[in-house]
Amino acid sequence: MATLLYRLGRASFRRRKLVVVLWLVLLAALGGAALAFKGPSSSDFTMPGTESQRAIDALQREFPEASGATGTIVVAAPAGGTLADSALKPAVEGLVKEASALPGVLGAVDPFAAKALSQDGRYGLIQVQFATRADEVTEPQRAAYENSGAAAEAAGLRVEHGGEVMNSEPEVGGTESIGVIIALVVLVITFGSLVAAGMTMLNALIGVGAGMAGLFALSSVVTLTSTAPVLALMLGLAVGIDYSLFITSRHRQNLVDGLAPQEAAARAVGTAGSAVVFAGITVVIALAGLAVVDIPFLTVMGLAAAGTVAVAVLVAITLLPALLGFAGQRVLPRKLRATGSHAASHAEPKEGFGFRWARLVTRLRIPVILVGVLGLGALALPATDMRVALPGAGAGPVGTPGRDAADLITEGFGPGFNGRLALVVSSDSPEQTTAAVQQATQLLQGTPNLLAVTPPNLSQDKRTALLGVLPRTGPTDEATEQLVHDVRDRVAGIANADVSLTGQTAVGIDVSEKLSAAMPVYLLLVVGLSVLLLMLVFRSVLVPLKAALGFLLTVGATFGVTVLVFQEGHLSDLVGLDSPGPLISFLPILLIGILFGLAMDYEVFLVSRMREDFVHGAGAQEATISGMGHGARVVTAAALIMTSVFAGFILLDDPVIKSMGFALAIGVAIDAFVVRMTIVPAVISLLGRAAWWLPRWLDRVLPNVDIEGERLREELANEPAREPVTV
Repeated sequence: MATLLYRLGRASFRRRKLVVVLWLVLLAALGGAALAFKGPSSSDFTMPGTESQRAIDALQREFPEASGATGTIVVAAPAGGTLADSALKPAVEGLVKEASALPGVLGAVDPFAAKALSQDGRYGLIQVQFATRADEVTEPQRAAYENSGAAAEAAGLRVEHGGEVMNSEPEVGGTESIGVIIALVVLVITFGSLVAAGMTMLNALIGVGAGMAGLFALSSVVTLTSTAPVLALMLGLAVGIDYSLFITSRHRQNLVDGLAPQEAAARAVGTAGSAVVFAGITVVIALAGLAVVDIPFLTVMGLAAAGTVAVAVLVAITLLPALLGFAGQRVLPRKLRATGSHAASHAEPKEGFGFRWARLVTRLRIPVILVGVLGLGALALPATDMRVALPGAGAGPVGTPGRDAADLITEGFGPGFNGRLALVVSSDSPEQTTAAVQQATQLLQGTPNLLAVTPPNLSQDKRTALLGVLPRTGPTDEATEQLVHDVRDRVAGIANADVSLTGQTAVGIDVSEKLSAAMPVYLLLVVGLSVLLLMLVFRSVLVPLKAALGFLLTVGATFGVTVLVFQEGHLSDLVGLDSPGPLISFLPILLIGILFGLAMDYEVFLVSRMREDFVHGAGAQEATISGMGHGARVVTAAALIMTSVFAGFILLDDPVIKSMGFALAIGVAIDAFVVRMTIVPAVISLLGRAAWWLPRWLDRVLPNVDIEGERLREELANEPAREPVTV
C-alpha cells in the first residue's frame, strides 16, 4: 500500500498541472450535472415492514384524494370573542374560500362544517388539502399558502399556517461557516504558514464541492432526505480538512529532514496517505453499514455521507501532492525554509508538549486509566434515561410558522391535537369493515390518555375506514407513546380485518423498535470489519480491541452529555435550543456509525506512528512516547478542526441538525482528547510489547498492507539516488 501510494503521490507531484486541471474539469462537470439534474429532497420517513408504514400505504391506496400534503390554518378570535361572532364568521368563511383557490390546493374544509372548533368557540382549524406530496409542493405554492389570510387578520383574527406542507429542508447559510473560519485559524497556527493553511483548506473545499455536486447530480434518480446533504457537507468538510492536514504535516516534516520537495510529497502520501486511506475506509464502512438497518432514509444518509468521505480521500492522495508541488518550500514557516540543502532540521525543537504529555501519561498510566474510565462512565449515566422520537412542528424554533401554528393549536385545543393518530381498518367487505370499526371504537373506550375517537371516514368501496385517535398529550410525550402501545394492544384481537395505527408518534416508535432490532447486527458488522481492518494496519490483536472498547466509552459519554442538554434542557440556552425533548429516533445509530469511523481515524493516525517507530527498532515505551510526541500536535489540530466544523452546525435553527452537530462535536472532542490522547497511550504503555503481539498463524494469514512504509524504505534504500527536483 505504501509503495503504491508513494508512486501515486510522486506522479501527482510531477504532473501537477494536469492533475489540477483534471480535478477542476471534474468539479465543473459535476457542478453542471448538479444544476441540470438536481431533484427535490424528501422529508418522508418510510419504514418497510412496520405497522405504521402499512397504515400509510393503505391510506395512499384507498384515499388517493388525501395522499397529498396537508396544511392546517389555525385561526383565533380576540380574547373574549368567538369565531361565530357576526364580525368574524364571514372572515373565517372568506379565508376558507381563499385557501381553496390557492395554487396546488384541492380544497379547504370549513371549521364550522367540520366542527373543528375549540370548546369555547374561540379557535378553529381549517384543513387544507394539497394535490401533491410535501416534497413536490413548489416554493411559490408554499409562499402563497403562508401569505394567505391577510383579510382575516385585518378583520381581527389571528392566523397561523402549519401542517406538513410547511416542512422545509434545513437551510445552510453563513452561520455554520464560523466553524470553517475557526478551522482555518487552527491551520495557520499549526503550520505557521498562510500558504500551507490556505492550500490545505482549498484542497478540502474542492473535495467537498466535488462530493456535494456529485450527490446533487444523483438526486434526480435517488431520493435524498432533507438532512442527507447537510450530513454529507458536515462530514466532508471535517474529514477533508483533517486528511489534508495529516499529509501536509508529514510532507513538511520530510522537507525539514532534508528531502527534496518531490520526494517529500511522495513519501508523505506513501506513509501518512496510507493512514488516510485506511481511516477513510473505516469511516465508509461505518456509514455504508447503516444499510443493514433497512430503513431507506437512513441508508441514503449513510451512503451520501460515505460518498463525500471517499471523495475526500481521493482528493487528499491525488490533488494535494499536486498542490504541494506548486507550493514548494513555502509550506514551511520562513524560519525553516532552506535555500538548497534543506539544512533546517535543527531549527525545529525536537520535543514539545506532546512528548511531555506522553511521558506524564505513561508514568501515571494506572491513575490516568482509572480517572478516564470512571469520568467517562459518569458522563454516560444520563444516557440510561434517553428517549427518542420524531420531532413535530412544536419542536421547531420559536418564531417559525410551523412552531407558531403548533403553539396556537396547543393553546386552543390542547397538545394532543398536534399528535393526532390515525387508525386504519381494512377488510374484504364493507360489512366486515363496519363491524371491525364498531368493535375497535368499543375496545378503545376508557383507554388512559385517550381524548376522543373521531367517526370513521370510509373509502369509496367502503372496505377501508379511517378513524382519528386524539391523545390528551403531545406527540413526543411519554404518555402518548404509552397510548400507542395501549391502542395497538386493545385492537390486536379484532378478527376478519386488518387494523393498524399510524401517526407521528407511532412512526417514531416503529423507527425506534426497528433500529433497536438492527443495532446488534449493525455493531457486529461495523465493529467486526473495522477491528479486522485495524488488525491489518497494526499487526496486533490487543490494539484493535482496545480501540473498540475506547469507542464504547466515547459513545456512552457523548450520549450522556447530549441527553443532558437536548432532552433534559441543561444549558440548552447555550446551544439556542427552544424546546428540550426526546432525541430524534435515528440519532443514536447514526451517531454510533459516524463516531466509530471518526474515532478510528484518530486511532490510525496516532497509533500508526507508534507502530512505525516500534517496527523500526524502538522499544515499546519509547515508541509510545515518540508516537505521541510526533503525533500530538497534528492530532490536536485535527480534533480542534473537526470539532469546530461540527460545532458550526449547532448555529442552525433546525433542531435535528443542531443535535447532530452538537453530538458529533462533543463526541470528537471526548474521543480525541480523553480517549485517544490520554487513555490510549496509557493502556499501550501498560501493555508494553504485548500491545503489538500477533499470533504467528494469524500473521501468516493476514496480508501485510505495510502502512508504516517499511517495504517502501527498503525499496528506496536499494534504488540509486535520484536527482533532486527543483521547484
